[in-house]
Amino acid sequence: MDIKCIVTGYLDENCYLLIKNNTCLVVDPGDNYNKIKDQIGDNKVLGVLITHSHADHIGALRNFLTKRSIKIFKRSNLEEKEYNIGDFTFKCIYTPGHSKDSVTFYFEEVNSMFIGDFIFKESIGRTDLPGGSDLEMKESIKKILQYDDSIKLYPGHYEETTLGSEKKNNEYLKK
Repeated sequence: MDIKCIVTGYLDENCYLLIKNNTCLVVDPGDNYNKIKDQIGDNKVLGVLITHSHADHIGALRNFLTKRSIKIFKRSNLEEKEYNIGDFTFKCIYTPGHSKDSVTFYFEEVNSMFIGDFIFKESIGRTDLPGGSDLEMKESIKKILQYDDSIKLYPGHYEETTLGSEKKNNEYLKK
């Protein structure tokens, strides 16, 4: 699976394209649909994964909603379980704290998690916005700490990291 990061919008949000066998999934289509569409190229979009519904993460979602063959995966229609779409398999993990609808998408095959604004390199997402919760964030962090250190984390902003690096260097994960 090939992973492409497209930085979009005024908050420099990371939109990810997961590409495999001429098909793709879009994670958090933040803004600038034409920029995202150019990177999709000839790959067929099977689904859009939304880590949470803040405006900077869903600005271009409306452009994907017009295509009936594209499935939208978001907290309101997901359970904590494994999903298969085309050649892609991922697990949904509820990770509220930054927002009530925050989820993490875990692709075990490539040892990668798409975490939205849950965890950043050496930080975490804000909990002081509407729907945020310090208590839920702490519970979500406890849950994610159970996973392997080698997992690569793809956040909604800034650069990727690993869970092991965050366990060592992120003061919020060390508490």
